[in-house]
Amino acid sequence: MSSHANRLGHFVSTVAFDETVQAFVPPPLPPSPSLDISIQLLQKLSEADRAIGRLDGITMMLPDKALFLYMYVRKEAVLSSQIEGTQSTLDELLRFENAAIAGQPIDDVTEVSNYVNAMMYGLARMRDETPDGRPLCLRLLREMHAILLRSGRGETKDPGEFRRSQNWLGGTRPGNALYVPPPVVEMNRCLGDLEAFLHNDQTWPPLIKAGLLHVQFETIHPFLDGNGRLGRLLIALFLVEKNVLKESLLYLSLYLKTHREDYYRLLQEVRQRGAWEAWLEFFLQGVAETANNAHESAIRIVTLFAKDRERITAFGDSTNSMLRIHELLQIQPFVNATQVSKKTNLSMPTVNSALSALEKLSIVREVTGKLRGRVFAYEGFLNIIDEGTDVAPGGQAT
Repeated sequence: MSSHANRLGHFVSTVAFDETVQAFVPPPLPPSPSLDISIQLLQKLSEADRAIGRLDGITMMLPDKALFLYMYVRKEAVLSSQIEGTQSTLDELLRFENAAIAGQPIDDVTEVSNYVNAMMYGLARMRDETPDGRPLCLRLLREMHAILLRSGRGETKDPGEFRRSQNWLGGTRPGNALYVPPPVVEMNRCLGDLEAFLHNDQTWPPLIKAGLLHVQFETIHPFLDGNGRLGRLLIALFLVEKNVLKESLLYLSLYLKTHREDYYRLLQEVRQRGAWEAWLEFFLQGVAETANNAHESAIRIVTLFAKDRERITAFGDSTNSMLRIHELLQIQPFVNATQVSKKTNLSMPTVNSALSALEKLSIVREVTGKLRGRVFAYEGFLNIIDEGTDVAPGGQAT
């Protein structure tokens, strides 16, 4: 018998949509027998820790870390939602948020915007030292879930409530599903065990514990919809709570989107074979790659802002108004002249003249092709942030 036999859960019969199926009930965390902390796993953990340290260091040096967080959170929202099948891009989200496009937002953009709001709500509650504040817990996850699904296609899927019926993953019905999570009674018991492990101060390295929590949450699948997005958010929120990161800048969705087949395969191997070590090596590799990419993006953004500021200063005419608009573009990379005038208190003629000058410098690009209602994009900034979030023809994220 495998030494990992005790790590395996058990199956129970349950009825879903008039079919009797075998639902999986995972054992509580931590894994037993305990993790085999091999040299290879320790090396992955060390590389991930170093990468996170570098990321934390550069964000402390950013002239406006709130700006970087603002943009990075939105990139994560787009990527995490793309994994679930939405086709919204970062450009669409930013245009929607900044009211640079007219008309009713499509469901995809609404869902991504909900993700941003849910994330920021969770962080605010965790940092709130008043009686309204709370630690990372099941109650907070339910509150975030209510925001995540409050509008768009998920609003009929019991926002803010743990499921009261059986769900399944893959397949057209429970009988041909790839995976059937625990029935409701067992699900509630599993959630109690998960919360106990979440608050257990046993000396697990936070990154290891984050990897364990993510898989267990996805295996329990406690909501009718939104489990994947909330399970990925759980990683970032946990690392902030444990002070591994000062800001929530570690989001694995691009890595998981790029390695989607390996991700789903390894989740199943934990359930079927108790293969936690293989999952953790994959997870820690993702943490290191993600942190290093975010570090590089932060440096590129700071460099771009400084370079463009120098080019504006050397331009000569309208330098002051151009610099004020450049500062606005750093937090609102899509603008129209009316917005700029209101937010900078510059006159419309001055704004139009400055935007034309910024366009000549190729700092902004007009994106509508219209003579009226023109929208300008801070292209260099968007090119850095956009990487990995494009959706190719046919709806596939690239």
